[in-house]
Amino acid sequence: MLETPLLDTIQNTSDLRLLARDQLAPLAEEVRATMIDAVSVTGGHLGAGLGVVELTLALHHVFDTPSDILIWDVGHQAYPHKILTGRRDRIRTLRQENGLSGFTKRAESVFDPFGAAHAATSISAALGFCVARDLKGASNHVIAVIGDGSMTAGMAYEAMNIAAASTKRLIVILNDNNMSIAPPVGAMSNYFARLLSGRSFLSLRKAAKKMIEVWPQPLADAARKADEYARGMVQGGTFFEELGFHYIGVVDGHDLETLVPILHNASAIDHKPVLIHVRTQKGKGYAPAESAADKYHGVAKFNVITGEQQKAPAGPPSYTQVFGQSLVHEARKDSAIVAITAAMPSGTGLDIFQNEFPDRMFDVGIAEQHAVTFAAGLAADGMKPFAAIYSTFLQRGYDQVVHDVAIQRLPVRFAIDRAGLVGADGATHAGSFDIGFLGALPGFVLMGAADEVELARMVATCAAYDHGPSGVRYPRGEALGLDIPADPQPLEIGRGRILREGTKIALVSFGSRLKDTLRAADRLAAMGLSTSVADARFAKPIDEELIGRLAREHEVMLTIEEGAVGGFGAFVLHFLAREGAFDKGLCIRTLTLPDRFQDQASPAAMVAAAGLDCEGIVSAALQALGLEVEAPPRMASFMA
Repeated sequence: MLETPLLDTIQNTSDLRLLARDQLAPLAEEVRATMIDAVSVTGGHLGAGLGVVELTLALHHVFDTPSDILIWDVGHQAYPHKILTGRRDRIRTLRQENGLSGFTKRAESVFDPFGAAHAATSISAALGFCVARDLKGASNHVIAVIGDGSMTAGMAYEAMNIAAASTKRLIVILNDNNMSIAPPVGAMSNYFARLLSGRSFLSLRKAAKKMIEVWPQPLADAARKADEYARGMVQGGTFFEELGFHYIGVVDGHDLETLVPILHNASAIDHKPVLIHVRTQKGKGYAPAESAADKYHGVAKFNVITGEQQKAPAGPPSYTQVFGQSLVHEARKDSAIVAITAAMPSGTGLDIFQNEFPDRMFDVGIAEQHAVTFAAGLAADGMKPFAAIYSTFLQRGYDQVVHDVAIQRLPVRFAIDRAGLVGADGATHAGSFDIGFLGALPGFVLMGAADEVELARMVATCAAYDHGPSGVRYPRGEALGLDIPADPQPLEIGRGRILREGTKIALVSFGSRLKDTLRAADRLAAMGLSTSVADARFAKPIDEELIGRLAREHEVMLTIEEGAVGGFGAFVLHFLAREGAFDKGLCIRTLTLPDRFQDQASPAAMVAAAGLDCEGIVSAALQALGLEVEAPPRMASFMA
């Protein structure tokens, strides 16, 4: 049983502000221990949260949250924030069904004024809060906390570029826990940071600026340059100063005796936005996470004493691994193949590619827009780029997919990982929409892998297809354990396959739901209902010959896809309506993800709630035939 005497007195941040400054350090250790204990049970993002415990305490101690607005970028680091804002009693429900979100979420707490999960949104959102405050004549503070990883995304700079012109009171905390973008933290650096945030220095600098205004031009220019270079040498903040921010840094993010007075000083600055550059250590205070920050960014359940993470039973490789291995196989045959990722080399399987072809692998940081157009440039000059991007993150580069790739018919290959539901990461990371938004583009070849053999063949298909953009979507998690051919062969473009022949019901699966579709066909056949099963393989172009034959030869057709309304099923409906299939009595149902954002749960529960498991498919088929069917028990489907 954890002993947390100080934390036990904290019900919300108003209690935290009653503590003396020398009580914050022991409280930080209690918060850190509580977080480690909780995540060891639930799994989740560990390293980032451990690194900001002191920063979180300092922010809530100095500022009057939730009246003062505190916005966390992404939300990976928000677990200490949740512990301190009235959610400690539910912290062991993180990322569980009906539990706390792994990210900030407006519906969860007034202390989460803006929901997050994708990078680089915090400064733009904070600027919106600032302008709204200023227009309303309010006086609260607005603070955005953004990590150095998120600062690789252009959106952060787009917001900073206009911040000074939009408001005079905004505080941005740059949490630097990895990139070497500033001098090492030390006593002298902390001293200068406190000095440069204090009233005396600011008053002196204002006075100096007034003097410069009346000095002769050459002398004034020299003084401005001296000020710029002096601050740049001491702080490394010239760039942020040029954007109109008052830069303070670099600050030791674990030194509360430094942090608290600096935040107090920053809160009094009202003539320009402030950027405080804080250096923290991922995994701070937990030795296993300190020594292997990458392995403890996101963790499974683990043993607190040893740090050993719970290993899943040995099984088939993940689809992500199959993609990486398949791309390596194709790249050995073709030196024009290159790979691009947006800060997710291991998450997309491209670390496998990088190990063998380091000169042909490009990690562009959290910059999906750049990744797509960079790939377009490579394709325009004869290379064969594979852009491996999670479905949910590819949404951020959609304009570039349309204008820089599709309109120019450039053969960029998209590997669309995490396509479909993703379990504990919930609605923000679900790959729900890519079938619709990519399938809408003229000339785009879009495939969905039903198993690892199909995925390997689809990677080979993308490698061989040079007539325009192509993509293959595949789910998170383990593959089925099938043997992949030594040299997978490309598919014929726009051709599906029939796996079962029947006469009454046609089940047409696109992508990852094929296994449950086959199980549903077996169950229907056992009821005396002859059932065909087809694997569409392609959402675009659809196999019109196959779809047309199934429509003519069956009473009922069901399309099944782990994607939103407006995807594969819609494309099939469009074709059949054009062909007049409904005039001949065909009954069709499209099974998709529900038209709402599903909250986190286990993958199986989420699929069941969507009606895309075996029971859901059987039930839909029987209802389409007008047969009485007892609704199967369902896990609740939750709104995000």
